[in-house]
Amino acid sequence: MTSFDTSPQLNVWRALLALAVVFVMLATTGWTALRSHEAETPLRASLSSWEHGRAHGHRLPDPASSAARLTRFFASLTARERAELARRYPLAVGNMNGAPVALRYKANRIALTEQRDVERSRMHDSRLTSAGQQLAGRRMHRYEALLSPGRHILAFDPEGSGRVAEVFGNLTKARRVSVVVPGVDTDLLTFQKTNRPYTAPVGMAKSLYKAEKAANPTTRTAVIAWADYTAPAGLGIDSATAMRAQEGAVRLNALVRALPGRAPISLFCHSYGSVVCGVAAHTLPGRVADIAVAASPGMRVENASHLHTSARVWAMRDADDWIQDVPYLEVGGLGHGADPVSGAFGARVLSARGAEGHSGYFQPGTESLRNFAEIGVGAYRSVHCAQQDLTCDAGLSGTTASGRA
Repeated sequence: MTSFDTSPQLNVWRALLALAVVFVMLATTGWTALRSHEAETPLRASLSSWEHGRAHGHRLPDPASSAARLTRFFASLTARERAELARRYPLAVGNMNGAPVALRYKANRIALTEQRDVERSRMHDSRLTSAGQQLAGRRMHRYEALLSPGRHILAFDPEGSGRVAEVFGNLTKARRVSVVVPGVDTDLLTFQKTNRPYTAPVGMAKSLYKAEKAANPTTRTAVIAWADYTAPAGLGIDSATAMRAQEGAVRLNALVRALPGRAPISLFCHSYGSVVCGVAAHTLPGRVADIAVAASPGMRVENASHLHTSARVWAMRDADDWIQDVPYLEVGGLGHGADPVSGAFGARVLSARGAEGHSGYFQPGTESLRNFAEIGVGAYRSVHCAQQDLTCDAGLSGTTASGRA
């Protein structure tokens, strides 16, 4: 729910919850099964080519293999051989968990260049409507922006509304890693914004990265702007159910399990992104130290203990955030359960002072951002609770990024 700051859509949520039985009936009679036949997309085509490729006279490993196996495979190749695979199968390699991070950056630059050229041609394709040509132009300019020098694209898929992830900092040398998980209306075109930049994944991640450096300049950090799942579009059925979150949780789990090194990982989940993190929580590896949610409509559980995670669970919500008026319940699969900032939920509730509304949590100068940054560097004793209570105070102990108590 990254793009909304006011509450005119709340009646939609209430209507959806009231019609829960209707939608359950539709689901059981095939409504959710209405899908078009999967077409050959650029990513599927690249993966298909990979599956028929060979190296050293042997077939290439299954791209769905474990990240560990793929890591071992790439380690067995020379630098030239790895570069050749990135050139031949850019989308496959660029999205392959287990491939070296630097190689994924290189592969995604190749894929972005190819897709930019495709969209540039489509801008002048007379078979397209004027609106279609304009959309091609917007996508072309987005690809050009992602190709700017110094950008590190960890994942990229042009299919549909598009998926993308970008890294800020040195991921392979980081001692702490943060992942920003955004909410609805997140796609290729909204990945970065010129106006109100801190409401988009790139602005959120850049702001957090800068705040973490300010919080502890000696700790090497990396922040991932992770828009590599298909987020709901608007406040409709998709945002009221866990379907997109379940798909996103699988991808989020795959990402964190494949990240290099052993640095602790903190997840910062905004709005519907907190639903993704809630669904993923029980599958995440132990190196995920923190799950921090802001503006959450719920995490699909009634209590933080039901997340079945060893990570610290943090929650915050600005006093002016319209999300507080969403019904915190789940009926027939609609709605996302208990309010994470309620006392009964059991999360460590943090101050969000200064956030101003639903999308201001990563705005520089806010206490919400400062709290996120302190969590990101492991300085738990420096975070500010919304109010002093035993649950929040219990989260303020622990080791810092330097390993000191």
